[in-house]
Amino acid sequence: MLQGFRAASQSWLGKIVVTVVFGLLIAGLAIFGIGDIFRGGGSNAVATVGSTQIPAEALRTAYQNQLQRLSRQSRRPITPDQAKALGLDRQVLAQLITEASLDQKTKDLGLRIPDSTVVRLIQEEPAFKGTNGAFDVNTFRDTLRQAGLTEQGFVQEQRAVAARLQLADAITADLPVSLAAREAIHRYTSERRAAATFTLPDSAAGEIPAPTDEQVTTFYTERKGAFRAPEYRSVNLLVLDPATLAKPDAVTDADARARYESEKTRFGTPEKRSIQQIVFPNDADAQAALARIRGGQATFDQVATERGLDAKALDLGTFAKSELFDPAVADAAFAAEANAVSEPVKGRFGTVLLRVTAVQPAARKPFEEVAGEIRAEVALDKARDGLEKVHDAIEDQRAGAKPLADIARDQGLTLVSVPAVDAQGRDPQGKAVEAIPDKDATLAAIFRSDMGADNEALRTRAGGYVWYDVTKVDPAHDKPLAEVRDAVTAQWKADEVARRLAAKAREATERLDKGEAIEEVAKSLGQEAKTVTDLARGRGRDGLSAESVARIFATPVGKAGTAAGDDTARAVFRVTNAAVPAFVPSAAGAVAVEQQYRTALADDILAQYIADVQKQAGVSVNDAAFRRAIGGEY
Repeated sequence: MLQGFRAASQSWLGKIVVTVVFGLLIAGLAIFGIGDIFRGGGSNAVATVGSTQIPAEALRTAYQNQLQRLSRQSRRPITPDQAKALGLDRQVLAQLITEASLDQKTKDLGLRIPDSTVVRLIQEEPAFKGTNGAFDVNTFRDTLRQAGLTEQGFVQEQRAVAARLQLADAITADLPVSLAAREAIHRYTSERRAAATFTLPDSAAGEIPAPTDEQVTTFYTERKGAFRAPEYRSVNLLVLDPATLAKPDAVTDADARARYESEKTRFGTPEKRSIQQIVFPNDADAQAALARIRGGQATFDQVATERGLDAKALDLGTFAKSELFDPAVADAAFAAEANAVSEPVKGRFGTVLLRVTAVQPAARKPFEEVAGEIRAEVALDKARDGLEKVHDAIEDQRAGAKPLADIARDQGLTLVSVPAVDAQGRDPQGKAVEAIPDKDATLAAIFRSDMGADNEALRTRAGGYVWYDVTKVDPAHDKPLAEVRDAVTAQWKADEVARRLAAKAREATERLDKGEAIEEVAKSLGQEAKTVTDLARGRGRDGLSAESVARIFATPVGKAGTAAGDDTARAVFRVTNAAVPAFVPSAAGAVAVEQQYRTALADDILAQYIADVQKQAGVSVNDAAFRRAIGGEY
């Protein structure tokens, strides 16, 4: 895990998400142990660590981010039920608890990362460097903007992550690894095996006759759960958010022009300046260089050359004032005359001399060109201001037992009616239902509710509300055989193929263990044997699946075995050789093994330390707030 910290901290985004590793470290606690500290309560905080509260919104945001990250990695959507099965909700909670407890510990120990170190880390980050290889503020801001991060939040998180890493390094530095452990790991990881093998494909099962009605009925009866229809619910949704309330056409010309005049710099191009910069190690060197330039003893370009800067490295770029990362540099550059050399400026990255080589005057779009955009913004702002008033009006009508359809009509809102949806958000045809906002949280709430229940409104990520009424519940039920006969027949045939192949593979294995040559056994079954060498643990090769390789490593040399292949195919094998290279402690591979084992030891020690930190800080979890934040039954 500690190695994971260091590796992740080599990239800017890794520095943000590195603390996920802390949370995953104690996934066991998250899944098994954390339940022991769950408490009920009326607080909106999902957990309290010492004196620090973790708000429900922080948990929900972190949970959604991790859910999206897993979906991107797997290239398919992860449903709430799948996330729950993976323990993702508890892992995210454990992550937040770990971060809070470690941050409190670093604070107690007086560990603080100074501004200069944070700035240096940002400046050295490769992802923030421009084409000239130097830190580029535009790249920095663009990258953060694309990731949905603010500059202030990013810097704050970098400081916290750096402090946690410093604490982790102090705890796990220079751990010894015994020679016996290194040798054992070497034997396990470097062993290579060879096997003679052949595969029994589906065709080897022979012709599978169609099942009789009795066989189909029996198969269906024994496996009804595999052909079960999920529970479906019909629901009415009333969605209230700023976008649904906004009425751009109602914004007057006067209001739009007032917004246009109040934000002059937005609707056009601000003044930009092309800036050159020479960085000096201290104020004295900068003052001396400025004196030479103003005394005619050297030019700005000559000083730059003396400091090893070519024309490309000398140019800082062309920026608007707001785009410059360093406020001191921004103020000096936009106060300087064109082609004049500035006084020494003490910036975040050192003392610099500046020269403005070009000035692009500000330009502004006419009102008529941006009027539509402005009206939409004004309407959205007014909608946000009036959102709570409409919310309260709807709640009053709900208190009077008024149906959602009538409320929607009274408020000029659209009622969303979903005829049928299952807990995974699919309709009876298996298609995703797209009309449900904030689907994960909303679906979970819908399936916790009952018909006729008085449900509280859900808050959406867009800042709005969703009211919902369950109008019909179609319980999960066994589909009748007539409806699923084709699927039952296909599954029966697949199971019959697998059964026949398994029986033939067992018979072949018995013949091999009695001494028959594998070539003869394979030929009698219409297959061809081959020898596969240099097999390594955990890796399939030459048509052998990973499961088959695992079985080969679990079988003694000279013995035969069988394992599942692709789909229903079966692999039959005889292990012919096993070899382990000599262990040389100084070899590169052995050194790598030592480092891997040291990392594993560090993980264990750090896990114990984190558990102790949490015990000292005191951790309690609000079970009700946790369920509300995630949206699900536990």
